[in-house]
Amino acid sequence: MHKRFRHALLLALLTATATAQGQEVKRYKIPDSDFPISAAVEIPAGKATVYVSGNVPPVVDAKAAKDSVAAYGDTRTQTVGVLTAIDKQLKGMGLGLGDVVKMQVFLVGDEAHGGRMDFAGFMAGYRQFFGTKEQPKLPARSAFQVAALGNPGYRVEIEVIAVRP
Repeated sequence: MHKRFRHALLLALLTATATAQGQEVKRYKIPDSDFPISAAVEIPAGKATVYVSGNVPPVVDAKAAKDSVAAYGDTRTQTVGVLTAIDKQLKGMGLGLGDVVKMQVFLVGDEAHGGRMDFAGFMAGYRQFFGTKEQPKLPARSAFQVAALGNPGYRVEIEVIAVRP
């Protein structure tokens, strides 16, 4: 009887572990909204999380001064450059943008927008990568206006957390 109990316990533990590992990440929509972010994301036990450091935009105009906005482009251009770099980094780890569960966005005020962050420009770039037919999975996300980033030409820095499927 003791041996049977041990086998039953082992079988129950293996079943529970397999069930926990087979669970999917759950994304909660914002009620009554089509805004392309999740209100919340739930990560089941046993999933590995990957914290990706902040990425800044690549140079788009090598002739422009390295500390100028012209070197990196407007907010939309910088957003596309940053998300492209994050996608490439994630793919190098066997992940993709669909595995992103949390995103933090840091936007610098833009003189062309009265010193306010260009949220519309950011969203125009963001929507190319999230909420599309090809990539419908939406992260929980925060966006902040910050006083400055490491280079005066940067308008965008993005960091993400991804979950390994």
